[in-house]
Order: sequence, then C-alpha cells, then structure tokens
Amino acid sequence: MHTVPIERLVDLLDPAANVLLNMSLDEALRRVGSGDPQQVRQIDGQFALIHKQGQTVRMARSIGRPMRYFLAKRAEGPCLVVAERIDEIHAFLKSETLADQFHPSYTRMVPAHYVVELSLIGCPDPNPKNVRFLTPKPNQLGTDLETIGRAYIGTLANEVSRWLARIEPAAPIGVLFSGGIDSGAMLLVLYHLLLARGESPARLKAFTLAVDGGGDDLRQAQAFLDEVKLSFLLEPIEASRAQLDYREAIGVTEDYKPLDVQSATMALALCRGIRQRYPDWKYLVDGDGGDENLKDYPIEENPELTIRSVLNNRLLYHEGWGVEAVKHSLTYSGGQSRGHVRTYAPARRHGFSGFSPYALPNVIEVAEGIPFVELTGWDHQRLYDLKGQIARRGVAAVTGMAMPVFEKRRFQRGALAEQGFSRVFPDQEAAYRKAFAALYE
Repeated sequence: MHTVPIERLVDLLDPAANVLLNMSLDEALRRVGSGDPQQVRQIDGQFALIHKQGQTVRMARSIGRPMRYFLAKRAEGPCLVVAERIDEIHAFLKSETLADQFHPSYTRMVPAHYVVELSLIGCPDPNPKNVRFLTPKPNQLGTDLETIGRAYIGTLANEVSRWLARIEPAAPIGVLFSGGIDSGAMLLVLYHLLLARGESPARLKAFTLAVDGGGDDLRQAQAFLDEVKLSFLLEPIEASRAQLDYREAIGVTEDYKPLDVQSATMALALCRGIRQRYPDWKYLVDGDGGDENLKDYPIEENPELTIRSVLNNRLLYHEGWGVEAVKHSLTYSGGQSRGHVRTYAPARRHGFSGFSPYALPNVIEVAEGIPFVELTGWDHQRLYDLKGQIARRGVAAVTGMAMPVFEKRRFQRGALAEQGFSRVFPDQEAAYRKAFAALYE
C-alpha cells in the first residue's frame, strides 16, 4: 500500500532574537511565506525568518542573524531542522537518534538577502531555490561627498531611531567602541538621537576593551571622546591576555577563518567583561558592517582580489562571490554574510541583545549607490580615504558634531599591545581548522 511521506519542520530559532523595526513578526512571516522578494525587501531590521505551507518551506535572513538548516532522512519522511547554530542542530539530531547522519559540513547556511525555498518531498531531495530580495542599484548617488554623507549617515540614524523607539525607555545602551570611524559615528548618532528625544545620554556607554593595560584602541577611544567632549561616556573593560582563547572563539562562532576568529576572541573578552560588571545589561550596539559598506579593507592583503574585482562586483564584501559561484560555501555562505557571526555570537553567548545597524538592508542599499569608481579612479588610497570623508561629513550633517577620523585598525590588533598578538593567535590557518575539527571528533 502506498503511503504519503510525512514531512516535518523543526524550528529551533528564537523569535525574540529578531529586531523588526517596521512590522510585527506575523506580518514579516507572511511576507516570507509569499515568496515574493519585493514583499520580503520591505521587512526592515535584523531577522531570520521561516515559513512553512504544506511541503514548501521558505527562509530569509538579513546579515545580522545567522540561520542554518539540515535535512534529515526518516523512514516516514524528511525532517528539516532550522537553527542559529550547528551545535543546536547536532543536539536535536542526537535527541532523535539521527546523529549518524550528521556532519558539520552537511549543514547549510541561508545566504543573507535571499529567499530560500525548499520542498519537503522525500528522497531524493531537490536543491533549494534562491531568489534575491536585496537588489541595490549602483551609482545612484552623485559625486558630492556632502550629499553622500548625509544620505548614508542619515539612513543609519533613521534605523537607529526606529530601534530606540522599540526598546525599553531608559534602558542602558552600550556601544562596542574603538574610536574608529564606524563605532565613532555610531556613538555620536546615538548621543544625538537621545538628546533629540529628550532623553538622558547618561544611559549610553562606550565600552572599550583593554588587554593587559590596553593597546592602541584605548588611547584612540580616549582621544576621540576628548575631542568631542564626551569623555564621560568612556568605560574601559579590562582583560588579561590569559583570558584570550582563540579555541573558545572557534567554538562560539563555529568557524575557523583566522581574522573572524581573532575578532571574535576579543569580542568574547569584551562581552564577558561587560556582563561581569553589569549582570542585567541587555543592549549592545556595534559598528560591524561599516567596512563592508564603504569597501574599506586592504586589498593588498588578499591575493584573490584587485581593486577592479572589489568595485565591479556588487556586494562582494557583504556576500562573497555569490550563491552561483564555484567558491560560494554552502556551509557558511560568503563575505560578511558568513563573517558577521564574529560579532553576533559573542554577544549572544553572554546574554546580550545585539544590534548592528550598518548591516541592515536599508543602510547597505544606500552604500551600494555610491559611485565608487568615479570617486576613486581605481586608486587604492583614494578608496581607503573615502570612508572617513563620507562618514565625517554625514555625522556633521546629521548631528552637527565634528567627528575625528583616525587610521583604520582591526579590532583584534587594537585591543592589546602588538607584541602580545603572536602569543595569543597562531600564524597559520591550519591551527584554526584543526581546532574546529576537534569540536566534532
């Protein structure tokens, strides 16, 4: 007798981790369920959403939340497990005596900015269909830097204002702060918005990690806040080098890419220190995504890239080479779509509600409209200088404040003295891969 397979969806996502700025969760889920990318594009915020109708499952996420899935085989029909983390999927499969099907490389990451559609029809299972919902148009802004800055930071401020309206009044807000361009602009925008709302800026703190007395970031943070006369916002968080464990960061991020693991190691130390000092603190805001938006990474450090590949490929730093590319990782996605876990996971591990406004689709769309080629003439240094010029002008237009701009420095390099870096982190990627593989030996 023929029997119809029984499909099953196990949704382990926490809906409370979504940051929806313009609609209810039910409305956002309805839009994902429609399969219409234009409807999904109207969802404003930081989200990972799943909708099932019959045998059809649709999933969508922004960069700000990871979203993984695994399709298990059962005699009675397929079982789709969806979660933030690989270890959550593994734990569920063990509870169902399905762990013999598991390997971390068999999990799949929903690529950011796509609606992923799956059909639970048994064996063999078809490949998912990916339909893009964020399609920013290049070169939509002119070359006037004042106009660009106002559009970019103005959009950022609008998103942050919407976020402030949805969180608890008077709740303290921490900014993960280095005094760099992205965290600096974020802090000044938040300060300005709180004053405009008639609220006390005393609810705001700039948390800066200082390992073994601090590296360049602490000095830079102090200089930044001294210049804008906001030194009272600074709160250094001390840690020792002995507390930095890249293996812990690999377990938390479930990844092995050295730069992301190094950044996450520092983020874990910073979040741990904040949590120990403030057991009830909830909200953290960060500047992750600002480098990707304004293409501010040293191209010379990556032999796979040229300035032409960076400027000619839309969303390269956000999404990698794209879902149709040979080098696209099904397990991890690409670009910041993969790497944002360096920020999200440490905050989540220590019980914070994190918010990454630069990684929101509305902000990304404005940034992608900047005519980078026309402004830089394919010159590396002009590209690297552009970010500070745009952000400084935008902050002045939105807040009326003159923002100091310092030379770019990676988070992991600025939190401790340079001579201590090699004592904490291996030089070769093989060491990181080995530590990751040990998680499931």
